[in-house]
Amino acid sequence: MAMRPVLLFIFILLTGASMANTVRAELIVLASPAGMDSYYKDAAPDILAFHIEYARQIEAHGDKVLILTSPDFYRQYVEALGADKVVSAPMQDIWMRDFAPSNASAPVMFRYSAAGQGGSQDEADIVQDVLAAFLEETGLNFEESDFINDGGNFVDDYAGNVVMSTKFLADNKLSETRAREILTVMPGIDHVAFIEADEQGGLEHADGVVSFVDTNTLVINSYPEDADYARQLKADLKRGLPEVKIHEIVTPYDDSEIYDERFGSACGLYTNALVTPERVYLPQFGIAEDKIALKQVRAVTGREVVPVASQQVCHMGGGVRCMSWQLRGESARKLLDYVF
Repeated sequence: MAMRPVLLFIFILLTGASMANTVRAELIVLASPAGMDSYYKDAAPDILAFHIEYARQIEAHGDKVLILTSPDFYRQYVEALGADKVVSAPMQDIWMRDFAPSNASAPVMFRYSAAGQGGSQDEADIVQDVLAAFLEETGLNFEESDFINDGGNFVDDYAGNVVMSTKFLADNKLSETRAREILTVMPGIDHVAFIEADEQGGLEHADGVVSFVDTNTLVINSYPEDADYARQLKADLKRGLPEVKIHEIVTPYDDSEIYDERFGSACGLYTNALVTPERVYLPQFGIAEDKIALKQVRAVTGREVVPVASQQVCHMGGGVRCMSWQLRGESARKLLDYVF
C-alpha cells in the first residue's frame, strides 16, 4: 500500500537525515605504542588511558574510532572499548597525524620528515612504510607525494584552505611561490598560507599555532609577550587566505614538563584540536583556562565543541590532533571492511 504524502515526506526527511549523519561521521584512527618500544615504556599507561577516554568521547558524540594496536595492548583496549573498535595492526609510532595521509577530503601521503623521528630520515621512512604496507592491504586510495611534510604541518578546513609552516619550504628547497603552485594543483587545495613556526627548529608544525574550527574560520594562539610575531602571523595568514576570519584564543602554554626536548610540549595549546565536519575535539589540561577556551571556540563555530582531557600526554608534544588520523566516506568504509 502506498504511503500517504505526509508520511512519505516524514520518511524521506528522517532517512535523509540518517544518511547525512552517516556520511558526515568521521573515522578517527589511533595507534598504540609498539609493545617492545623502550621509548614509550614509561608513558604507555598514560597513552592508553588517554586513548580510551578519547575514544569514548568520539563514540559518544557520533563519530567512529579504530585503534591500531600491538598485541601487547590488544586485550586492554578490547576490555575497555569492545572488539569492534580495536584491531591488532602494530604501527611504529603513536603520532598517526604525522605519517598518515593528510586531508581527509582528498588524501595525500607526503614523505614523513626526519624531524618527526628526531632527525633520522631512515627511521621516518620505516615508520611510514609500515603504515603504507598496511594501507596497501586494505585497498585504500590516496595520492602520494615525494615532497616532505608531516600531517601536523597541514591544517585545512576541508574547503580548500590550508595552513603550513615555512618548514615545508625549507625541507623541499622551494620558494613560497613555487610551493603554492605545486600544492594548489593537488585535489582539495585551493589556497595556502605559509607561516613562521612559533618555535624554530624541530617539528615546526602549524597545528600548534592555528586550527580551522569551521569553514573559513581560524583560531590562533595569542602571543601577548611577542607582539611582533603575532602581527606577522596574522599578516601571513591574511596574505595567503584573504577570506578567512581569524580569532585569537587564550594560550596558557606550559613547558615546565617535557618528555623529550626534541619535541617540546603541547600543554596549553588549544589549537591542537581535532576538527571533523560536525565537531571540534578540544584539548583540555585541567586548568582554569580550559573553560575560557571552550567558551571562545564555541563562540566562533557552529560545530559541537567536545572537551577532551589531554594533560596525561601533552608533555610529550601532542595530543588530540597529533594522535589522530581522519578518514571518511569510501576510505573509512574500506578500512573498516578490511579489519572487520
